[in-house]
Amino acid sequence: MTDPNISFASRTSLRETLQGRIDSKTKPIGALGRLEELALQIGMIQGTAHPRLTHPHIIVFAGDHGIAATGLVNPYPQAVTAQMVLNFIHGGAAINVLCRQHSIALKVVDAGVNFEFATDDSLIHEKIAYGTHNYLETDAMSREEAIRAMDAGRQIIKDLHREGCNCIGLGEMGIGNTSSAALIMSFVTGIPVEECCGRGTGVSDTQLETKIATLVKVYAKHAPAITASPDAITILQHVGGFEIAMMAGACLQAAALNMVILVDGFITTAALLLAVIEDEKVKDHCVYSHTSGEKGHQRMLGYLNARPLLDLGMRLGEGTGAAMAYPVLQSALAFLREMASFESAGVSKSE
Repeated sequence: MTDPNISFASRTSLRETLQGRIDSKTKPIGALGRLEELALQIGMIQGTAHPRLTHPHIIVFAGDHGIAATGLVNPYPQAVTAQMVLNFIHGGAAINVLCRQHSIALKVVDAGVNFEFATDDSLIHEKIAYGTHNYLETDAMSREEAIRAMDAGRQIIKDLHREGCNCIGLGEMGIGNTSSAALIMSFVTGIPVEECCGRGTGVSDTQLETKIATLVKVYAKHAPAITASPDAITILQHVGGFEIAMMAGACLQAAALNMVILVDGFITTAALLLAVIEDEKVKDHCVYSHTSGEKGHQRMLGYLNARPLLDLGMRLGEGTGAAMAYPVLQSALAFLREMASFESAGVSKSE
């Protein structure tokens, strides 16, 4: 979060300095639209009138969900999670392509995949368990596991920050995780779970009806406990996923270290909802990369009063929306850094 030791007067002065730099560029005031807003936001996050993005990373957290083994909420088998993690490691997924294109480092985390991966330096091994339990029958995880997962997410960010990273994008992989995200969304926002539940990896109309009916049952089962104690840990314990828990912890730690957070799509935003329960100021550090094609994401964004940068109809996950949005942030800081001012260019300002 913003350093509490920085006085209100100092922050006000910084904002005025940044805005002055932006307005002095050779353009009409406001002519660069969202780029100007981003330059101001990133400067305020970093606490400097000369912000820069260094060593950007996208971190893909992967985990399995016990509900997926039932086939009630997803058309793909649970084994696809591990198969896609191997695809990330071998460089063949969409997020690999986009990260290479935009010179973004990619880290992949085994948060709780139901598979034993070989020792691989390119995979961060933080497995809490081999997937969550089936929350149609019991809690998704123990309270201790939820805490461990959030702490693991925090530690990963601390490690990256020590290496000089000041901008992260969060992504995920986990068959069945749109169901967990829909339940989290419903518990946090109060929107009925039926209105939060979408097609995920592409279920048919009949499968969608089954998915919604299943999640309504899950909601009813866990509502008494969550309503009694609606904090992030409790919600994760009952209906969360290990990858979602780690992303929530990552958001909290990144904000604490004054890093820029590129929020991806539906599942990542669900993790952010949990982080915001813990500290609302996390939102100040977030850039919302895009509007997902997954049902419910737009309403999530509305709940957060967020304006996404892009709307490309994407709903892949993996952090792909964050990777697409990153060049927009680069452009915002490039104009602030390189564009001439009216004074330096000898251009007359309009009266």
